[in-house]
Amino acid sequence: MLPSNSPATPVALSTDVDPDQGPRRRLAVLLIVGGLIGLVAAVVLLVEKIALLENPDYVPSCSINPVLSCGSVMTTAQAEAFGIPNPIIGIAGFATTTALGAALLAGGVFQRWFWAGIQVGVTFAVVFIHWLIYQSLYNIGALCPYCMIVWAVTIPIFWYCTIYNLQPLRHSKPARLARILTAATEYRGAVLTAWYLLVLLLVTHRFWDYWITLI
Repeated sequence: MLPSNSPATPVALSTDVDPDQGPRRRLAVLLIVGGLIGLVAAVVLLVEKIALLENPDYVPSCSINPVLSCGSVMTTAQAEAFGIPNPIIGIAGFATTTALGAALLAGGVFQRWFWAGIQVGVTFAVVFIHWLIYQSLYNIGALCPYCMIVWAVTIPIFWYCTIYNLQPLRHSKPARLARILTAATEYRGAVLTAWYLLVLLLVTHRFWDYWITLI
């Protein structure tokens, strides 16, 4: 038994800081914001699609001019790439994205197999929207503003999820792979900006003959 005048045994206070907490929180915010924006755009697209099915003469609210014309896009086969309206896929995907972001923000931690599944999902999404970009530019010849909102949020969701999932490889071999991943992580914002600019350049080039008539 300790004497009454013995100093109390110091209590060890944990100073461990989860190094993954900051990136996880930033990813969570991105998933919530991007997921909500994409979800709203997908819901509006589905409402417009239903209205167009009910009335073939209906003019969608996002049909602004010959280039920015949702109606021209909604009536194509590409708008139902898997046999159902694309917005239904978007609603399911963005609802899941938002829920994942909320879970992460609340402190949820998931196994690597779960993140592998998320990576498959976001990779499918980014490949799909780039297929749609190609179809819109070079086959349909029109742009859907709400679809473009979906494009705009899908790209960073894919990019930042991919960067997050690849972080464990930053300290692995070969060293060259680790350096590439480190550079991609440090310049992820610049890569995203360049990605957006490339898509914007393609859109500008494809419809240049129309854009110059607006000047």
